Order: sequence, then C-alpha cells, then structure tokens
Amino acid sequence: MIEEKIIELGYELPEAPKPLAAYIPALKVDNLIFTAGQLPTVKGELKYTGKIGADLSEADAQKAAEISALNCLSVIKSVIGNLDQIEQVVKLTVFVNSADYFTNQPKVANGASELIAKIFGEKGKHVRSAVGVNELPLNAPLEIEMIVKIK
Repeated sequence: MIEEKIIELGYELPEAPKPLAAYIPALKVDNLIFTAGQLPTVKGELKYTGKIGADLSEADAQKAAEISALNCLSVIKSVIGNLDQIEQVVKLTVFVNSADYFTNQPKVANGASELIAKIFGEKGKHVRSAVGVNELPLNAPLEIEMIVKIK
C-alpha cells in the first residue's frame, strides 16, 4: 500500500491543504487527476519561505519540495480516496521562487521527484518541468503541480 510506503520512508501523508483562493485542490478528468499548485504547508502554515539561493538553501528547498509533493498526494487522495489507485505519476511542474542568477531549479525539483520515485517505484517515473519564477503566493519558496493516471 502506498500510504504504508510513505510511513516506512519516514514521512506522513498530511490532511489535504485548503485552497488559498477560488479554486479546487484537485480535479479528476477521465482517468487523470490534476492538482492545483501545492505549497510546502504543514497544518496550514508555510514550513519554509523566501527565495531559493538567497533566503533558503538548496537542501532546505528540496525538503520544501518533498512537503509540496506530499500535499499533492493528499489532495489526490481527497478525490480518489486511496492512493493505491494511482497507476502512474505522469508529470510534475515545479515553480521555484528563485533569487537573481539562481539556476539550480532542477536540483530543487529533485526533492519532489526523488521522493515520488521512492514511494511509487517504476510507477513514479514522470516527466517534469522545473521553472524559475520571480515571486510565489505568501512568499513560498516553491509550488508544485502534479498529474497522475489512475486505474
């Protein structure tokens, strides 16, 4: 079971974060689930803030990416009820709140990608975009969207 694997790895699947504005956290379209962008929030509070490469180290940014990826999984669970229904993680889009001249967005995004691979194995291999941005809501260091295919 996927949730047991998450616990085995030393993580916890959080409650699905509440939307910050007028949108829904995840949407099922045929056999795909699309998430809204998820921030590294824990119990409604940002765990990390600031620009990566200035206010936040790459190592902390990778931890923030893990939290955001887990939040993506929690909103997916809120739609399908059970993460074991995930047949394939299709895509991650990682928006990185980057300091000037910071160019290691892919390394930051690896925090999420590597965790997803540990959780799902072959089913966790996905395509990805890692994009540097000037600002994010609430001064979040990153935001992640996920697309999964379900059985």
